[in-house]
Amino acid sequence: MTITAPALPPLQIGPHTIDSPVVLAPMAGITNRAFRQLCREYGDQGLAAAGSPDRPTLSGSGCLYVSEMITSRALVERTPISMKLIEHGAAETPRSIQLYGVDPGTVGAAVRMLAEEDRADHVDLNFGCPVPKVTRKGGGAALPWKADLFRGIVRAAVREAAPAGIPVTVKMRVGIDADHETFLDAGRTAEQEGAAAVALHARTAAQAYSGQADWSRIAELKQAVTSIPVLGNGDIWSADDALAMVEQTGCDGVVVGRGCLGRPWLFTDLAAAFAGSRVRVEPTLREVCRVLRRHAELLADFHEDEGRGCRDIRKHIAWYTKGFRVGGELRHRLGLVDSLADLDELIATLDLDQPWPGEAADGQRGRAGSPRVVALPDRWLESRELDGLQQAEVAQAELSVSGG
Repeated sequence: MTITAPALPPLQIGPHTIDSPVVLAPMAGITNRAFRQLCREYGDQGLAAAGSPDRPTLSGSGCLYVSEMITSRALVERTPISMKLIEHGAAETPRSIQLYGVDPGTVGAAVRMLAEEDRADHVDLNFGCPVPKVTRKGGGAALPWKADLFRGIVRAAVREAAPAGIPVTVKMRVGIDADHETFLDAGRTAEQEGAAAVALHARTAAQAYSGQADWSRIAELKQAVTSIPVLGNGDIWSADDALAMVEQTGCDGVVVGRGCLGRPWLFTDLAAAFAGSRVRVEPTLREVCRVLRRHAELLADFHEDEGRGCRDIRKHIAWYTKGFRVGGELRHRLGLVDSLADLDELIATLDLDQPWPGEAADGQRGRAGSPRVVALPDRWLESRELDGLQQAEVAQAELSVSGG
């Protein structure tokens, strides 16, 4: 094992010192309390590597684990699903919640609620969602195009969070498309309005998750925003990718999304890498299935329903077993589990002594899709300011977002 100097110092987000400068990206239907706990277990404690002397247990320093996106309006209205999604485990600190909103007043009210009721220690604002049902109403990655609206939302969130000492951060994309970029203006605005950090997914909304993230845009943002941390996001599939992003862009930390799907021990790798270690976790299928089973248990506890927890784990199974010899029929049956007993029975039929498959398990995970024309409100791109009709349409944006 070779130890070198740490690649990055701890990340400072307002009053919070994040020992390992790594953030779990909010992912809808993924980063609930159960998955965050699992990632934290492997980020903080490491994954034991079958007693191999050259792969000892690691003890990763704390990363920042953000909730899945919560709509501000639903939170203010205290819908049951929103109240469920903002739940944190007893050991979660700092408690981090991502909000989506399109109206400064509603976003401010949501942040005020979180602050006054002591439900969060950090709030992240979502300006990066590329989903058509969101951008069609002017929300998500479409919103920073309306510069005054963007400024108003950040200002309201920071104002309401400040009395409780809660830092507010901003996550965004490069822009709507290559001809309508917003990230430099938005980054400077967020900095001026008191945001504690900005994170950039180095793709446009038109790219969605396709193609390759352009890390050079993160470097540009780092040059433009100088008084708060700049975080990079996009195509971090391994700890070495994270180190490469930092080296190429000068960013202060990384945000990891799809790369940890079915691989929560990536946070052990990341913590090791940023501590200067070359040790990486390469679990056998037996170890992977142990993590998968643990994830299913945590989901059952989160949903307070074993059947629902098992239905939730189904989408994770292909990610966990990527690259391993499992077989099409067995994968199909694993994708239909509805009880922990069924899951145990199917796991027992696997060749659990398979070693980590290396390249077959590495690389891209999750959706990629293809480039597209971004759905936007009528005449959205004609001006950087809202007109009356657009203002009315944007007011309906949160109503089109399901879930929390």
